[in-house]
Amino acid sequence: MTTEGIEAVFLETHNWGKAAKFFQSLGFELEFSTDHNSGQLRNGDGPYVFIAEVPEDRKPQMQIVLKVPDAEGFRPDPAVEVVTPFEDTHYGTQEMTVRDPDGRLWSLQAPAKN
Repeated sequence: MTTEGIEAVFLETHNWGKAAKFFQSLGFELEFSTDHNSGQLRNGDGPYVFIAEVPEDRKPQMQIVLKVPDAEGFRPDPAVEVVTPFEDTHYGTQEMTVRDPDGRLWSLQAPAKN
């Protein structure tokens, strides 16, 4: 089993409102926002963008999330360095972190266990 492409882009920002407005001006629609300065936007059928505000003293990061249909059935090729195996998240999925040959971290996301 392999990934099914890009599920999402996770962005950190210093200003949730400005970041959301930026993406809305590019054609993204707000699907939902939280009560802690974060939310999800989407443009058409493509991957969603989830934006979360972080404190000013923290450098905003970006993470691309790849979709995995089933965590239990996923066996990464030996060429893929697994940093953390699939773990339950607080947002209702399972997530694995892998490292590419240049040292970048990638998030693989699967549905939560039933």
